[in-house]
Amino acid sequence: MLAPEGRTIMISGASRGIGRAIAELLHARGYCVSAGARDPGKLRENLSHLAGPRFLACRYEAGDRDSHARWLEETLTRFGRLDGLVNNAGTSNDFSIEAGEEEELDALISANIKGPLFLTRTCLPHLRASGAGRIVNLASLSGKRVRNDNIAYAMTKFALMALTHGTRRIGWEDGVRATALCPGFVATDLTAGVTKVSRSDMIAPEDLAHLAETVIALPNT
Repeated sequence: MLAPEGRTIMISGASRGIGRAIAELLHARGYCVSAGARDPGKLRENLSHLAGPRFLACRYEAGDRDSHARWLEETLTRFGRLDGLVNNAGTSNDFSIEAGEEEELDALISANIKGPLFLTRTCLPHLRASGAGRIVNLASLSGKRVRNDNIAYAMTKFALMALTHGTRRIGWEDGVRATALCPGFVATDLTAGVTKVSRSDMIAPEDLAHLAETVIALPNT
């Protein structure tokens, strides 16, 4: 397993839910954590217990590519390197084949596809330079099969699976490994309105964070 000391991981959507759980666990394990979210003030507040030399809070907006570059620049300025990227930020809505406005579809494409794609493009040269760069994309079982009417969400998660395969292919020779995590319902704000699965039967964000930690720590072999 790769030793965490000195390794720097960027995590999008880190102010709550899965992203927050991953940030907390990686920090506890000894990684340098660069956390990104739309509201960096709220991010610092929610993760104030991580404040110190191994934690950085930055603005990340999926639809604002300038924020991608600034986040990376701030990360490199603070830590001097980048070893991993967790594309966690994403959203959902009820857009279906039979109902929904184009703006709703565009919102999901921007957050769930374009955000991870262009952030990966921005970070990839530095992950290659690491020699053991890791990318974790938070996909979903909805990226592997369709079980409800929310077709736009499923389409974006299928696309995220393709991005993961493509990233692994082009980065392999330089030690970049890309993994998609495909959970079912996770007990976060995003699933607060779900009634067909009880909250107690949903995946805990902290448990999913351990999967992310594992694939980040696995060696190139």
